[in-house]
Amino acid sequence: MEIQKTFSQTNLIKLSIILISFSIILLSLHPFGQTSSNTTAEIQSLNQSILALENHTADYPSAAVPSWLDTGSNAWMLTAATFVGLQSVPGVALYYAGLSKKKYAVNSALMVFYAFAAVLVVWMIAGYNAGFGHPALLSINGYGILGYPVPAWLGHYEASQTIYGPTGTPVDIPTSTYIFFQFVFAAITPVLLAGGVLERMNFKAWMIFVPFWSLLVYSPVAYWLFAGGWLYQLGAVDFSGGYVIHVDAGVGALAAALAIGPRLASERKLEAHSLPLVLAGAGLIWLGWDGFNGGDPGGATIDAAIAVLNTNIATAVSAITWMLMDMAFFKKPTLVGATSGAVTGLVAITPAAGYVNGWEAILIGIASGSIPWLSLYKFEPRLKVDDTLGVFSTHGIAGIVGGLLTGVFADPNVTKYVLPGLTGALYGNFYQLGIQAAAAAIVFVYDFGVTFGLLKLIGLFVPLQAPPDTLAIGDYAMHGEVAYSELLATLPESQIKKEEIREEAPEEKEDPDKKKSD
Repeated sequence: MEIQKTFSQTNLIKLSIILISFSIILLSLHPFGQTSSNTTAEIQSLNQSILALENHTADYPSAAVPSWLDTGSNAWMLTAATFVGLQSVPGVALYYAGLSKKKYAVNSALMVFYAFAAVLVVWMIAGYNAGFGHPALLSINGYGILGYPVPAWLGHYEASQTIYGPTGTPVDIPTSTYIFFQFVFAAITPVLLAGGVLERMNFKAWMIFVPFWSLLVYSPVAYWLFAGGWLYQLGAVDFSGGYVIHVDAGVGALAAALAIGPRLASERKLEAHSLPLVLAGAGLIWLGWDGFNGGDPGGATIDAAIAVLNTNIATAVSAITWMLMDMAFFKKPTLVGATSGAVTGLVAITPAAGYVNGWEAILIGIASGSIPWLSLYKFEPRLKVDDTLGVFSTHGIAGIVGGLLTGVFADPNVTKYVLPGLTGALYGNFYQLGIQAAAAAIVFVYDFGVTFGLLKLIGLFVPLQAPPDTLAIGDYAMHGEVAYSELLATLPESQIKKEEIREEAPEEKEDPDKKKSD
């Protein structure tokens, strides 16, 4: 019965399409009757009906499935965006909480959670159109510098076809889908930056910093590269954020760590308090990255599949390479090291994922598992900057490595599916390597200067670092809660009384007349 029912439904759809098509032919041959404009409108309406039947969307209003919409690509982009969102919350939140000292687990996770929420608000108010708006607010000789920082929340705009950047690039998905997809990229950037300033930054300063940094640093750099702005117009490419996200986050972390200052002298050491949290967070980050790179082509394309495969190849190779480096220098592999290597692999393949082939992804994985390792353990200590989780090396350096290797390995047999004509130095185009290096330097200088300057400006009004007595206690002093109940037993009695007084104070204010009568 089920087979007969399915067969009859299929035949019914086919018969409907044939009848509608026949009607179109008759209308087109009809020499009299309605005007040609009315006939054209009817033909368009019939075409929409055929499209609705083919896409199995006949039950929806015709406006819900316009001719430009690719329902498969739209479904994938919404799914990919959700994967990327899960990288931040709970992925990075768990990862950073596990890597932090036990007394800072709540603060570390909350910094991530707040950044994710704050970026969405500023993204809708001004961030999206500043980073992807069409046409450009500011351009020089045709080179796009910045979009219009205006709201992106009008209904007709959200429902329209995605058109973005200074050249008006179209994508066959709704603008609302693209806004959400690009939001999760914008959100994870300050989320990652947080790893450089954990265990000492004043939370109020962080609340002010995140929205301004997203608008002043992330959106402009996204416009230059992602949206087809001036760096892209000069030939620089960044498939999914090696520069826009990871160099921004890594260099921003370095500048922020320098501006805020170091942790307490007794705490300037990585003490991961929960390896299960680290592993859970790392797993969400790794698999969430399939949406990160797989969604960047803007639809369910061949290149999306290539990007996903390359992402996982490079990550696996990088994790093993980092473990081998640990074994060579420290005599044993570690879980923290393996997850760090996976992260650097994810970062380094990001600018190249949809431009390179499989064996090139392996080479990128080897480079990302070794060069950032050397930076973290041999170079960063010489900078005398307290980058808590080594974000500069694991994201900034890894992002630069990936961006430069994109300029070497971009394979025309792969790029033809997403950016025809793009080739790397290995295939004879040495200019590509040069422009990749120039773009890395420009993003580095811009990011460092704006981040450092913004924090120094905020520091004029709000202390950038939490007081030493607050840091000595950690989460309870910062947020009035702890991740583990046993930490309450270690709190000074004065701190508990202080918190009790604070909780009782509002009750006294609520009923002053009762207090007088007593």
